[in-house]
Amino acid sequence: MKARLPQGYGGGGGNMNDMLRKAQKIQEEAAEKQEELNAREYSASSGGGMVEATMTGKHELVKLTISPDAVDPDDVEMLEDLVKAAVNAANRQADSAAAEEMEKITGIMNIPGLM
Repeated sequence: MKARLPQGYGGGGGNMNDMLRKAQKIQEEAAEKQEELNAREYSASSGGGMVEATMTGKHELVKLTISPDAVDPDDVEMLEDLVKAAVNAANRQADSAAAEEMEKITGIMNIPGLM
């Protein structure tokens, strides 16, 4: 007795070809979106705006603005913390935007190789 496959699972491979075409299209869209995201800039501030960092989607710091009010020679540690906080917040914005956009393309999060 031969097993019968449901319709659409015939040996023609049509479904597999469609699936591969869709996967390739998703990969192409993801690559285009990643280029766009890498070119975007994300800004964040800390200390009530005393320090502002602007990063690209590639996590490159392109601008750092420090208010003179944030510069206290007796408390350099505070300034360091403000810089770290602003840079880390801008990085989180870039990561969040990338995850959101890729989810729109793939329909699910974290497909290996697409980000």
